[in-house]
Amino acid sequence: MTQTEPKKTAPARIAGAPQRQAGPPWMGQGMPAEKSMTFWPSAKRLLRRLSPHRVRLIAVVALGALSVLLSVVVPKILGWATDVLFAGVIGERLPAGSTKEQAVEGARAAGNDNIADMLARMDVVPGQGIDFDRLAEIIAWAVVLFVGSSILMWLQGYLLNDIVQGSIRTLRDEVEGKLNRLPLPYFDNQQRGEILSRVTNDIDNIAQTLQQTLSQLLTSLLTVVGVVVMMFVISPLLALIALVAVPLSMVVTGQVAKRSQKQFIAQWKYTGMLNAHIEESFTGHELVKVFGRQKESEATFADRNEKLFTAAFKAQFISGIIMPSMMFIGNLSYVAVAVVGALRVATGAMSLGDVQAFIQYSRQFTQPLTQVASMANLLQSGVASAERVFDLLDADEQTPDPAKPRTVEQTRGRVAFEHVSFSYDPAKPLIDDLSLVAEPGQTVAIVGPTGAGKTTLVNLIMRFYELDGGRITLDGVDVASMRRADLRDQIGMVLQDTWLFGGTIRDNIAYGDPDATEEQILAAARAAYVDRFVHSLPDGYDTVIDEEGSNVSAGEKQLITIARAFLADPQLLILDEATSSVDTRTEVLVQHAMAELRSGRTSFVIAHRLSTIRDADLILVMVGGRIVEQGTHEELMAARGAYHRLHNAQFTAPAEVPA
Repeated sequence: MTQTEPKKTAPARIAGAPQRQAGPPWMGQGMPAEKSMTFWPSAKRLLRRLSPHRVRLIAVVALGALSVLLSVVVPKILGWATDVLFAGVIGERLPAGSTKEQAVEGARAAGNDNIADMLARMDVVPGQGIDFDRLAEIIAWAVVLFVGSSILMWLQGYLLNDIVQGSIRTLRDEVEGKLNRLPLPYFDNQQRGEILSRVTNDIDNIAQTLQQTLSQLLTSLLTVVGVVVMMFVISPLLALIALVAVPLSMVVTGQVAKRSQKQFIAQWKYTGMLNAHIEESFTGHELVKVFGRQKESEATFADRNEKLFTAAFKAQFISGIIMPSMMFIGNLSYVAVAVVGALRVATGAMSLGDVQAFIQYSRQFTQPLTQVASMANLLQSGVASAERVFDLLDADEQTPDPAKPRTVEQTRGRVAFEHVSFSYDPAKPLIDDLSLVAEPGQTVAIVGPTGAGKTTLVNLIMRFYELDGGRITLDGVDVASMRRADLRDQIGMVLQDTWLFGGTIRDNIAYGDPDATEEQILAAARAAYVDRFVHSLPDGYDTVIDEEGSNVSAGEKQLITIARAFLADPQLLILDEATSSVDTRTEVLVQHAMAELRSGRTSFVIAHRLSTIRDADLILVMVGGRIVEQGTHEELMAARGAYHRLHNAQFTAPAEVPA
């Protein structure tokens, strides 16, 4: 999968951003269907992400192979030590001065052919006890090999840890870049908690899986290969007996894994659903309490928590069957090797040391197979998380910026809609064949009932959504032919839904222009009347506000976002009911500030309170995605049409409930 560099947008020009909610926090939301891939393609795709580190991966494999080579030689060496000990014990019981051949012939003459065959195979000296010098030399070699194997294993683990963490860092970067390239409709159709779960929980689970399994898996596979070679060197017959466990283990693991994989996919799906509900419930906890919906919220939590419990229990229980099954098969193999090995020692076909070494090898052979089987649940869990992250990475991106983008040589602020058509749902047209022109420096107010398409209109100017037909031009240049960053760099936007991040008031204002000086920040704050209340706060402009802005009022939050717009100094200004959260006295002050801010700039003002747009150069009345009236306040009042009815509904007529 080819990854492109995320395109840098110009957040400095966006004065505020709405908090998008998928619905009331107590409502059970339907989640998007899981597009589950099969295990192996997903696992291969995950492993391919390690390919940029192929040189170090080769070093990891080499270090692992050397470590395993040293460790698998040790049982054979210890078998020599066993032979030395056994030969010394037997040699002490044989008459001194005789030869081994005489001892063998004496045993055969006595009718002890098995003992004779065993003595013939042993390196024994009649009358001589244990050779401790030889025994010490053998044990010293074993210690050296164990230490060498441990050092190589440590180096392998160090390199592999660096590779895994580097790959996960790259994956996080790609996910972050992908989120920046996804179109706004993607987030409209996703719960924030679900997206957060994929970006945090699932990626962390992938990291844990790779960290815990790759090293152990590599070591286990190399150990199996090395041990099999050594077993065939010692005894092909016993090796074949031990290898009978392999097909049985593969059958058991395959059958269990096939049943548990879908449960792991369900586990992480329900984890995302539960996180989405928790995020929404705590974000809107005041609303939940106001409407008394705690029980509904708790019921939704309990339902999703129960589904997560069921899926997690099934996943862990089913995959947990693998470990005891593998241990049972391994123990059967161990018993068979011990019995046959003992018979071969008794017949002189093998030495006691070789049998002892082979039994160690049989344990070493079944142990990595058991380890690999025990990792099945962790691997399946990690791959299930990888599928969810890949599903995010594979989501359709917003249309790319043109290869040869156009730019506005000198921005004057003329905005033209030319036969624009747009709908969120193709079956439900919203805007159809809309045309209008906003001349440079004009203030264009957009009014109309809820759902008329007012906010949609300005979102189309920002290219948050792509048009179904027609075009929008900025000073004669089609906005679709411009880079989004270049377009948005010319636009300042203040939304009805304020957005503040965790930081100081100064930092939040400076978000409008990161390169602004202290004097410019203070000037913007004074222009937006932030300076009027900020000195009453404990730390002034250094007062830290949390992400929810709970330590400042709604009106004060709105003033901070307006200050951002002042600081950004845009050529085109969009105000989406920007003064709806301020009190009447502050609104008057802000209106004066806005008049100054709009001076010389083209401004689009979405308004519900018609008193705020009396002085607009052009007022558009929208109903059902169409402009039904346009003109100045006086002209529209004289026309006694839709605007006149809206005005009277606010200022003169009593509220009427429609039938």
